[in-house]
Amino acid sequence: MRDLVRALKKEEEKLLHCVHCGFCLPACPTYVRLGDEADSPRGRLHFMRAVVEGRLDADSRAFAVHLDRCLGCRACESVCPSGVEYGHLLEGAREVVARARGRGVLDRLIPGVMARPVLLSWAMALTRAFRATGFPEVAARRLPGEGGLGQLRLGMGMVAATRAPNLTGSTDLQERWGRAGGSQRGGDGEPGEESLGKGASTALLTGCVQEGLLGRVNRATARVLEANGFRLVSVEEQGCCGALHAHTGDGEGARDLARRNVRAFREAGVEVIAVNAAGCGAIMKEYPLLLAHDPEYREDASRVGRRVKDIAELLGRPGLRQGAPLELRVTYDAPCHLLHAQGIRTEPLALLDSIPGLELLPLEKADECCGGAGIYGITHPELGGEIGEDKIRAVVETGAQVVTTGNPGCMMQIGAGLRMAGSDMEVMHPVELLDESYRRAGFYS
Repeated sequence: MRDLVRALKKEEEKLLHCVHCGFCLPACPTYVRLGDEADSPRGRLHFMRAVVEGRLDADSRAFAVHLDRCLGCRACESVCPSGVEYGHLLEGAREVVARARGRGVLDRLIPGVMARPVLLSWAMALTRAFRATGFPEVAARRLPGEGGLGQLRLGMGMVAATRAPNLTGSTDLQERWGRAGGSQRGGDGEPGEESLGKGASTALLTGCVQEGLLGRVNRATARVLEANGFRLVSVEEQGCCGALHAHTGDGEGARDLARRNVRAFREAGVEVIAVNAAGCGAIMKEYPLLLAHDPEYREDASRVGRRVKDIAELLGRPGLRQGAPLELRVTYDAPCHLLHAQGIRTEPLALLDSIPGLELLPLEKADECCGGAGIYGITHPELGGEIGEDKIRAVVETGAQVVTTGNPGCMMQIGAGLRMAGSDMEVMHPVELLDESYRRAGFYS
């Protein structure tokens, strides 16, 4: 325990960067709704300093409660004039709390499954089978929304939200089940001499939930990358990125998974590591911070971190191949860990703008968290529910046919909220829309 507090103390200089200007207050979803300074970024930083300086015990209930209420959306980082690395500090503080007070059942169970490939494979297979019964869809729309049933309803909605969208008319069983099985090789249309990828050797992070429940997104990503000249390389030894472990205070678990991925991608020798899940991309770009005190992995972590690119970074720029028209009304919700953690703002919009016929509708407060934050909506049903309802209300008011977002957790949270609100709006990843445009253009065999 003392070792962890000392580790947090090593970050004391970063804590001092906060000048208490208050710019973070209106950007923080929890402060805006609760009005409590302790539930603001600068309030939580104040608690961290108190622990480091010995004015507050690390196992203090107040320290734990107010850190736990944080979504970890990092919107405060986007508006902070002092460059406070709030996300990194939050994860270090949560590790201290977890060692002092323990972690909740779900905070231990879900990351524990994700870190074990065999358990993860079984869990994803059972979830897909359960989804195929249609019960999660019915439960999300019809169960009562109060008390424990409300949390169950949200969970059912999140499972239902992973089904394939009804746009392509595909009858392929694997497509509908969302499994990644089979080759990841995609289009055989020639991308041309000035292709974006220019033959760059590229590994795709397959992920946990993305591979297990939204595998169609991985296949779409692979096809689109190859259609734009990227040369895909399979990396079999990769695993969970460790994001959920870091967010729930299991710092050592996150570092173990980071080391595994650093080894895998280092040995693959690829030029680019393409990521289609914002949360995974954010943590992988921060592997150099996560492993900064590990002399064996520090340099390799830096090299791997520099090669990680979100799919929107790779495709949302001039030179992207144009496909066939998609006559759809679409709105875009920015994943927190893409916008705030990675600073990627315009590229996803450029990717969507490149699709002929697609009408992109503005979304009010597209930069505010959807309330997902892993399982926040389940563990914090009242506050998470309020944040989620605000997002769903804004999405529905756009009148779009499709809401698109670049993170599996956001897709599941928003998809669940839409079902609970009785909406039939589809939720898709931006790369799925581009992939459908390419399919209609005949780029794939």
